[in-house]
Amino acid sequence: MFYFWFKRFYDTVLSFIGLIVLSPLLLVLVIFIKLDSRGPILFKQKRIGRKKKHFYILKFRTMRIDTPKDIPTHMLENPQQWITKIGKFLRKTSLDEIPQIINILKGDMSIIGPRPALWNQYDLVEERDKYNVHNLYPGLTGYAQINGRDELPIPEKAKLDGYYVKNISLWLDIKIFFGTIVSIFKSDGVVEGGTGTLDKNKPESKESK
Repeated sequence: MFYFWFKRFYDTVLSFIGLIVLSPLLLVLVIFIKLDSRGPILFKQKRIGRKKKHFYILKFRTMRIDTPKDIPTHMLENPQQWITKIGKFLRKTSLDEIPQIINILKGDMSIIGPRPALWNQYDLVEERDKYNVHNLYPGLTGYAQINGRDELPIPEKAKLDGYYVKNISLWLDIKIFFGTIVSIFKSDGVVEGGTGTLDKNKPESKESK
């Protein structure tokens, strides 16, 4: 129990410091986004948080404003045609996730934790319920992200999230943090538009990162 309080404390402190340190980079990215295409700088998307409470995750906008609304990226025909030039770079490097520092400061998320599922990603939510994953705050990065990211089938992703729930500790958080940096530089497990499947023989919902 003590670690959960400590985790929230360091989440707040580190995200505040990170926002200050990364402010020059944020400014540069904002400029490139505005120069690259018309539209807002940030993109909001409804996700599932702790205790299954819905919240709006923040990202840098990586798609054109004329992209069909309310359709997950993986369901679009030829998703690449809708992604902006700077958006491709942001998604590949995960820099589009930086605005989630604000979500962490607000108390919606943690730095380390299971990635928040889409509000309608019922298959992943159901699998995670088996491991009490929703007792934790969702994270900017998590154990599954250093063990396959988007490539993982949903049952395997939920199982890895469950491992984190059972073994949560400062040491594991540190391991995940540095493992994430390595994964980003190697672009390991990145699949545009979603994550793995629950069953290859039937339709599924996918997490858009």
